[in-house]
Amino acid sequence: MTKAAISLALLLALGATSVHGQTAEELINDTSTTGDVLTYGMGYGQQRYSPLDQINTETASQLTPVWAYSLDDSRGQESFPLVRDGVMYVTTHKATMALDAMTGKQIWKSSVDYPAETPRVACCGIVNRGLAMLDGKLFRTTLDAHVIALDAETGEEIWRKKSIDFKTGYSFTVAPLVADGVVIVGISGGEYGVRGYIEAYDPESGEQLWRTYTVPAPGEPGSETWPEGDAWERGGGPAWLTGTYDPDLNTVYWGTGNAGPWNAGLRPGDNLYTTSILALDPKTGEIKWHYQTTPNDPFDYDATNELVLADLEGQKVLMQANRNGFFYVLNRETGKLVAANKFVDRVDWAESIDLETGKPNQTEVAEGARTGDQVEFWPSAFGGKNWSPISYDPEQQMAFVNTLNVGMNYKAVEPQYRAGVFYFGAEFSWSWPDGNRGFLRAIDPLTGEVKWEDGSEIPRLAGTLATGGGLVFTGAQTGEFEAFNSETGEKLWSFNTGSGVIGQPMTWEMDGRQYVSIVNGGGAVYALFSGDERLAGYPAGGNLWTFALPN
Repeated sequence: MTKAAISLALLLALGATSVHGQTAEELINDTSTTGDVLTYGMGYGQQRYSPLDQINTETASQLTPVWAYSLDDSRGQESFPLVRDGVMYVTTHKATMALDAMTGKQIWKSSVDYPAETPRVACCGIVNRGLAMLDGKLFRTTLDAHVIALDAETGEEIWRKKSIDFKTGYSFTVAPLVADGVVIVGISGGEYGVRGYIEAYDPESGEQLWRTYTVPAPGEPGSETWPEGDAWERGGGPAWLTGTYDPDLNTVYWGTGNAGPWNAGLRPGDNLYTTSILALDPKTGEIKWHYQTTPNDPFDYDATNELVLADLEGQKVLMQANRNGFFYVLNRETGKLVAANKFVDRVDWAESIDLETGKPNQTEVAEGARTGDQVEFWPSAFGGKNWSPISYDPEQQMAFVNTLNVGMNYKAVEPQYRAGVFYFGAEFSWSWPDGNRGFLRAIDPLTGEVKWEDGSEIPRLAGTLATGGGLVFTGAQTGEFEAFNSETGEKLWSFNTGSGVIGQPMTWEMDGRQYVSIVNGGGAVYALFSGDERLAGYPAGGNLWTFALPN
């Protein structure tokens, strides 16, 4: 590893703002503090909501850039920055940076070295989504399937642990989750014939504490949902987006991805625990309960999307805008389904979700996809929503979701497995609508009612951020960073960052001033795989932007 480049002058200037700490209690209280952002998603429940209201519907039009920092990378940028005591931390696939949060000046930069051949097994997009922190350490993952701990003050590497051989198709893009004193990560590689897993590490030593496979071996619970033979060995179920944590229930919630290959006829059965929401014991990895969203998935309908925790109508719930086009609400204590409504205009693989059984009422389109027919289905494998995280305003009880409006032409074929090579088992192309290919929507989680929407010719793939100022922030692949009135959907402000925005906005305050930050840098899955002609001409290149009202 390249030694961290440290600005001693800046370290001295920031000496009063020690990063030591980040106790478990501070992480739990992240949602109630506005000066720091210590957890991915602005709190263990990943609501991506802040009560800050200095920037509001009356003042948003005055937002102006405070600083911008070059990420020195032309790949897609999806990282979620963290802030602790005036220091901002951000990642790319190849580096971790610490910056003065007030000025954007670099304090240190720690490079991530990995073999040159690694990107060929990195589906879908050479990205990294961020960090976790605890007791003066930062934790991140690498594209070649390592987990790293860094000293938050200096950027020096404390430990580095190899999870698995990346050459067989495994990689990490996930931001780790620290829960109950352990560091939890989930593997990527669902299109490479991997066997997915979630695992935990000791934050001090880097010792692997447990690994929970998302595809059971013969004789293990859930193995009865797989055919006899070796399909389970390449059964998929990656876990490539960060889970959530309920400290009161001491339960981690994590979504799993598609079964592999896409040709579902080769693996008859429900194929647990792929396309599922898992409730896990953070100390042991034991599965407390599971809920499967798309049994025997032939559509690449990952259930990896963020699991947002909230309290609704007296129940502790989790919610997910699933790639399959349904917005799920579950009781997070029991896993029982509370609500499931379509949140995109066209869902033709299933008519509805049975609230008693929790199973989808599937259509002839789904049957044809499994039996080798040429079919067109909506939403496409990009999903009704892709990875871009939603936000939830607990005051309005409203979710803000960037949706996609794209279909897929599909036919299952016989795949040939080779380690580290795509293992799709399908021929496919996209079905494009004439009008908008995406919508930002305000959605009632329990009823599915769309309160308002803002259409876009190119789908937005950025996350959303809701604030107490009555605002929703998000970004567009055309480069705009945008603010909307969360009650009405009126666009109040936008700023062109010069490159596609597919990152995750966040906000904090310091010395009485509210700031909003986001990374820009187009690329990743949609740009790589869609062939969307409307994207032509929009440049790559990444920066970290910070905005505020004028002094």
